[in-house]
Amino acid sequence: MSKQEWAEKIRLESDALFEKIRLVRRHIHKHPELSFKEFDTSAYIKNELNVSGIPFSEGWVKTGILAEVTGHLPGKTIALRGDMDALPINEINERGYASVNSGVMHACGHDVHSSCMLGAGMILNSLKNELPGSVQLIFQPGEEKLPGGARLMLDAGIFEKKSPSAIIAQHVFPPLVAGKVGFRAGQYMASTDEIYITLRGKGGHGAMPHHVTDPVIAAAQVILALQQLSSRNASPMT
Repeated sequence: MSKQEWAEKIRLESDALFEKIRLVRRHIHKHPELSFKEFDTSAYIKNELNVSGIPFSEGWVKTGILAEVTGHLPGKTIALRGDMDALPINEINERGYASVNSGVMHACGHDVHSSCMLGAGMILNSLKNELPGSVQLIFQPGEEKLPGGARLMLDAGIFEKKSPSAIIAQHVFPPLVAGKVGFRAGQYMASTDEIYITLRGKGGHGAMPHHVTDPVIAAAQVILALQQLSSRNASPMT
């Protein structure tokens, strides 16, 4: 099958699934769960996989899922990855699919990641007679915490039986025009790490501040200086 024929089949399947996946995304958005507590989200995704006839293993770091679409033609194994957890944010809007879980919101697009990956799995499953190799679908818990669910799933041996030759993970990017996908070599999105800084001061009486080494003032200066590192001392784009 040519690339053009593949693209046309995928487009037709995508059009047919669009409304269903939109409803899946809205359901997940409406029922957000915090990191490593994605029990209802996981159950919902597993039900959709069952309905679609896509086999999976469950219980990876409690809520994680590893599904697989196996093509009928020989080829490599690649993996797609989508995260499931939400953030401890209170959603304030009047959309019909707004969060019903107080203090929890899908504010980082993980509802989109999970629903799009589920849709991709459904499309590939419908075309598996013509699919070379296989595609693993990794529904990852706990992306928003350290150590993250990805590290913990690897430690649990998620790839012991079969290791993919590549893993593709998408992330929403609002500045990009809808319908477009961005790629680049190397790192694309920023990632975070944790550092711990201890500031020690010297107390004293409020009437004699010149005898005090105030760690609060020092901390404020450190915060301002760190913020300026990526704009005054280094390019924020590198």
